[in-house]
Order: sequence, then structure tokens, then C-alpha cells
Amino acid sequence: MIIRSRAPLRIGLAGGGTDVSPYSDLYGGAILNATISIFAHATILPSRDNRIRIESLDLDESLDYRKTRKLEIDGKLDLIKGTHNHIFKNHKGKLPSYGISTYVDVPKGSGLGASSTLTVAIAAAYGEWLKLPLGEYDLARTAYQIERHDLKIAGGKQDQYAATFGGFNFMEFYKDDKVIVNPLRIRPEYIHELELNILLYYTGTSRLSSTIIEKQASNFTIKKEQSLDAAHKLKEQAILMKEALLTGRLNEIGALLDYGWQQKKKTAAGISNPLIDEIYEQALKHGATGGKISGAGGGGFLMLYAPGNTRYKIIRALEPMGGVFRPFNFMQQGITTWTINHH
Repeated sequence: MIIRSRAPLRIGLAGGGTDVSPYSDLYGGAILNATISIFAHATILPSRDNRIRIESLDLDESLDYRKTRKLEIDGKLDLIKGTHNHIFKNHKGKLPSYGISTYVDVPKGSGLGASSTLTVAIAAAYGEWLKLPLGEYDLARTAYQIERHDLKIAGGKQDQYAATFGGFNFMEFYKDDKVIVNPLRIRPEYIHELELNILLYYTGTSRLSSTIIEKQASNFTIKKEQSLDAAHKLKEQAILMKEALLTGRLNEIGALLDYGWQQKKKTAAGISNPLIDEIYEQALKHGATGGKISGAGGGGFLMLYAPGNTRYKIIRALEPMGGVFRPFNFMQQGITTWTINHH
């Protein structure tokens, strides 16, 4: 049999960074995000040869081990190894032999939550295979523990929950890693309108989000006035964005995105750079009403709000600037797993 999973990546619409400790522990964070039709994939192929093979198809890396409960964490395919270690440390059954392969539909460092989404996809594939009783919150929490606690990768909490639940969610973050996910019932016509108006532009520069997030976290720890004030405003932006989406005031979304982007740049250095600023200015000049860098910042995808049929003006203006537009739709469904028998 073949066990497969796929989890959708997300775009953050508001509140980005308020899910990062210690801000969320001290003040409570709030984020509004939505999953899109760009995915992280995992496949498990059980075998009988006493080996464990792990492979990243998009990074073109593979490793082969003798069967063991604990694989060494050394910077190579650690998300897969960390998940294997976490699952089999707690799973008391006989240790199986198998191969696992993964890939993500976008480059690493895209800002769409790819690594956390991939961790969810990997953990869910094990869950499907070993019949583990993982509900949505359990799966998201497991992926969060693997990435943040076991592997010590800096980052927030939103991505694991977005990938697991899917759809448009307003999320609240509190101390002790407590997360509450509030799914939003947004009218289909508002969602169609958002799909027409939001452009995803890949700036081509990937970045290491953990370094920016570490700066943010330390700014929150030392209670750096400017960073804290900006985070409070981002949390407020998440609430305003929720109201605008639910009540159909879509003409306010560009301005809300822009407000959030201006605040986010104050939370840490490195979130923007001259190239990103220049692309953003060009987009505004050609009809965009707002936007932001997706994820921690510093590169990856720029999301732009282009109302009133301005999308092609913006596309033509930005195409010479070296990036690529990426089509997408919103996804209501989160993580999906399935098993097929292959003959």
C-alpha cells in the first residue's frame, strides 16, 4: 500500500508575528489567515528490508538508514527525521521498515509557512499509516512540538494550525502554547472576489525566517517599545480584517494590509529591503491598494491587493522586476490523507 498526505500552505492576512513567543504568552496574539491551493506532500511506502529511506524530491536529497527508532538530527532533512523520532518514541508497536518522500509546491523560504505545513503533512502521513488517534488540535500541536521544541527551529504557531484546519481562520494565541481556532464563515462571493483581487508575486529571494523571528522574539523579550507597539497594532488589524471579511467590506482590505505591513516592518530589522520596497511602490503606483510580504519577511512571496480590474496593469508593471506571479485559489479543506493499494 501507499500512504499519502497533502496539506495546504497559507497566506497571512493580518496579525502576523503576534503568534510568536513571548508576545503571545504575555499579551495574547491574534492572526487571520487562509489556506490556498499550493501544497506540501508526503508519501510513505512500507517495506520489508529493515531499512528506513527518506527523500526530499524537490530538494533532490535522500538518506538511507538501518532501521532505528532514533535518526540523527544533523541539518539534513531534519523535519522528516524529527517527525520519525517523535512518532516512534511514543509509538509502542513494532518498528516498521519503510520509505518516506516529500515535496512542496514552492521553493524553501517562500513565506507561505512551507516548513510547518510540510511537518503537518509528514506527521499526518504517519498518523494515517499507524492509525494514530490524532484530532485536528492534536496534529497541529504535534507538528508544533516537533519543529519548535524537538528541533528548536524558531517560529510562530499559526502555520501548523492553518495547514491542519484549512479555510479562513481567526486564531487566538495564549501562554502555555494554548491556541484557539475560530473558523470564519465567509460568503462564497466574497471569497471569489478576494481570489480576483489578491496577487501572489514571488520575489525570488528566499530567506531564513528563523533569523528574523529570533530578532522579533528578542525585541518582545526586552519589551522594545517600537516592536511591542507595532505588535499590538497588528493584533488590532486582525480583528478589523475579520470584521471586513465577514461583513463584505472588501474595499477596506488593501488599506488594512498596508497598515499591517507598515507595522510589521517595525517589529524587527530585515523584514523589508530596497528591492521589496521598490516592487511594492510600483504596485501601488499601478492600482494596488495595499499588500505585504508573506511570512516572516525578507523575501519570498509578496501579496498584493488589486481591486477594480487593476491586476493586469500591476502584472505588467512588475514582470520586468524579476519576480513571478503565482496563481492560486483558496482551499476550504485542511490536511488530507489517503491510502491506496498499489499492484
